[in-house]
Amino acid sequence: MKFHSSKLDGVQQRASVLWAIKPYTNSSQQSFGADTWVQLLELPSSYSSEEALLLCHEFGDLWLAWVPSHGETVLHSSQFYHA
Repeated sequence: MKFHSSKLDGVQQRASVLWAIKPYTNSSQQSFGADTWVQLLELPSSYSSEEALLLCHEFGDLWLAWVPSHGETVLHSSQFYHA
């Protein structure tokens, strides 16, 4: 995993991690909304849940999400899918 802790277009990441973005074809074609549970394609830690709750859209393909047993994180839409 690659960790990134800098500011993204002026938006400070709040106790979050943006790990390496991989191009998954199925997720970029889906639309998502806040308060939606999604399945993660890669886990932020070995103890975290396989699901995440999308909290709000940050910008572009980035979403602020909450992952049980991990906390808040920023996800790229290629890192999850709607089950």
